[in-house]
Amino acid sequence: MTRLSEQQFQRDGVLFPIDVFRRDEVDASRGRLEALARAEGGKLSSGTNQKPHLLLPWLADVIREPRILDAVESVLGPNILCWASGFFWKPAGDPAYISWHQDSTYWGLSAPDVVTAWVALSESNQANGAMEVIPGTHLMDQVPHKDTFDDNNLLSRGQEVAVEIDATRAVRLDLRPGEVSLHHVRLVHGSPPNPSNERRIGFAIRYIPTSVRQLHGDDAATLVRGVDHFNTFEHEPVPTGDLQPEMVRLHQELTERSARILYRGTGIKSYSDSAARGAYR
Repeated sequence: MTRLSEQQFQRDGVLFPIDVFRRDEVDASRGRLEALARAEGGKLSSGTNQKPHLLLPWLADVIREPRILDAVESVLGPNILCWASGFFWKPAGDPAYISWHQDSTYWGLSAPDVVTAWVALSESNQANGAMEVIPGTHLMDQVPHKDTFDDNNLLSRGQEVAVEIDATRAVRLDLRPGEVSLHHVRLVHGSPPNPSNERRIGFAIRYIPTSVRQLHGDDAATLVRGVDHFNTFEHEPVPTGDLQPEMVRLHQELTERSARILYRGTGIKSYSDSAARGAYR
């Protein structure tokens, strides 16, 4: 990013659009995703949609895309872990939505030094329920949230801010396929349902500097740039083939560990036990 872009991110907590992938690259990725969804009955299971970069080499490449990491490095520094990833898939005419929330609420990380890169695999606009943000809210501390576990809420616990938010200040993140937005972990954001006739699909990648720690249990992450001098996260291997049995087993172990952190205090012990619709947010 340019210095001006860095200043904008520090001021607003969001930066978009960043042009990253060509249309043919996006089409290829979307084709692979839709094939996987068909194999799982029409949509990704909640389990597969946690850290799918451990199961599919093409997603392992996406989280290491230099054009994304260059932008992230300008915010987080040169030593970067990918802590999580997952798809936000809104089918056509579906009531699914995302309530106003901060990402940092239940993640258990030691510092709010987290950036999400949201990669558009389809158009993301007013017609199909694009993400909306409240610029500058990342400068707030962590605010109280309440859990709803609403079946139509794509968030893991259906969490929503329990303080008043001025929605008239919202900015919609319109993106074309292949464009990327970056947002801060404490930025208040959400999105409405998709009433259109087309799917809205995005791939969210959560990046942290290697200095961040997990405070609520053992955790794992993938080193994608630089050197990890802290080694507080177990380093994840890189898949060399689709859905390799050994990676499927490891993926299950690591995502169950993540679920125990995310759902602590609820009695829920795994993603399959929850009412979540596949998002780890």
